[in-house]
Amino acid sequence: MRGRLFVMTGASGVGKGTVRAKVLERTRLFYSISMTTRPPRPGERDGVDYYFVDRPTFEALLQQDGFLEHAEYVGHFYGTPRAPVERALARGEDVLLEIEVQGALQVKAKVPEAVLIFLVPPSLSELKRRLVYRGKDRPEKIKERLERAEWEIKNAHRFDYVVVNDVLEDAVADFLAILTAERRRTDRMQEALERALVRDLDLESELDEILRRNYGGTGD
Repeated sequence: MRGRLFVMTGASGVGKGTVRAKVLERTRLFYSISMTTRPPRPGERDGVDYYFVDRPTFEALLQQDGFLEHAEYVGHFYGTPRAPVERALARGEDVLLEIEVQGALQVKAKVPEAVLIFLVPPSLSELKRRLVYRGKDRPEKIKERLERAEWEIKNAHRFDYVVVNDVLEDAVADFLAILTAERRRTDRMQEALERALVRDLDLESELDEILRRNYGGTGD
């Protein structure tokens, strides 16, 4: 059976990477790595953190419709290569993408059956606290991120599920519950339904004998 495509998204600073890491520790998923034209940062590895390519390589793949989604940010391209995702899905593996909101909507347009999970903070004030304390952005950048987050949250109705990342373990449990629910949908459980109808005649013969000894009948 073909695998299921799950897409995690949410505002910058909401904790997508942390939740994703915990989820990948606890369930089997193929995590799709993005491709970018920006140079690696210290400690980043090609094929682990990103696929690092030059701009002509990225643009050539883009012309071939080789991305499920892509965007340009601060002069560099970012995108999700289609081929690794398609190969994993064809193998029957469930796939997880962790991408930005606009990219998630691009994926949904190309793969309507994709399951979109939107991670939100308990409040914009809490999101601001997290952005301030992580110490990566200047005040004007934090203001920009909060304005974008407000717009994104107002568009959460375009997604399939919402997970509130207040207490990390609760958010991870909710995320895992969504994966389990989607994996147990009737159209994904045909093999189990077929097995549930199987009858073991030898076993039933033994059970019928027990019923005859105890009750004088088979229970038919």
